[in-house]
Amino acid sequence: MITSHHIADLKTHLTQLKNKGLKIGFVPTMGALHAGHISLVDRAKKDCDTVVVSIFVNPTQFNNASDLASYPRQEEKDIQTLKENGCDIVFLPSAEEIYPPGYDSITIDLDPIENTMEGAHRPGHFNGVVNVVSRLFKIIGPHIAYFGRKDFQQVAVIKEMVKQLQFDIKIATVETKRDPNGLAMSSRNLRLSEQQKEEATILSQVLKKGKSWANTYSPYQTREKMKTYLSESSLELEYLQIVHPEDLTDLNQYWVEGATACIAAFCGDVRLIDNMELVEYT
Repeated sequence: MITSHHIADLKTHLTQLKNKGLKIGFVPTMGALHAGHISLVDRAKKDCDTVVVSIFVNPTQFNNASDLASYPRQEEKDIQTLKENGCDIVFLPSAEEIYPPGYDSITIDLDPIENTMEGAHRPGHFNGVVNVVSRLFKIIGPHIAYFGRKDFQQVAVIKEMVKQLQFDIKIATVETKRDPNGLAMSSRNLRLSEQQKEEATILSQVLKKGKSWANTYSPYQTREKMKTYLSESSLELEYLQIVHPEDLTDLNQYWVEGATACIAAFCGDVRLIDNMELVEYT
């Protein structure tokens, strides 16, 4: 496995691979890798000849300085994990490499996708996502990039970014990987105690309840029942919305195929997100 900290070195390796006609798969991460990340690597290995994984805790997508400071970092362990799981190249740039002097920030119109849920509660978050992912796409130039469905809204933003900036890159979404108790895998879970991990399983439980209630109730009624169910837990709800799968507008009266419930809540001081498709595509 090749480990690269600098863009120039990385591009040298990638140019050689592309000149051979090899297909490049890319998995962008912020490190603190878990089985969910490895499922992205596994999918990329099936689809592509070479898998590149980046590890970069992007400062521009954090609107809370303490959240950035407390984000788990375990670089040496992550490198070993990637080596053991068949990654070909790991890219570990510094902030100065990604955002050099004179870097021009990208701004695109993401309305209405960014004006709800994560975008409403984390101002500037998706602008940071657009800038770092577009920068990585330009540096690596992958054929396919892989993202987890847990970050449902982020995937929608990235697909819109690819469309607007006309990247010739396919975006592949991989299903959320969960612990045996149903908790969605997340790097932030490292900050939870064992008791908190058990308490946090209420998120997947309420999503499953919502899926069953969708057979009987309207989106509005289902959402309210889910909120009531969650109110009996120790978690502090930030938002719970049922949205259209493409433009993420709220659903209230009628269901659509792919209707998805998205939730964010605090377990202690750790912010967790999860989602689930309540109405399947036929």
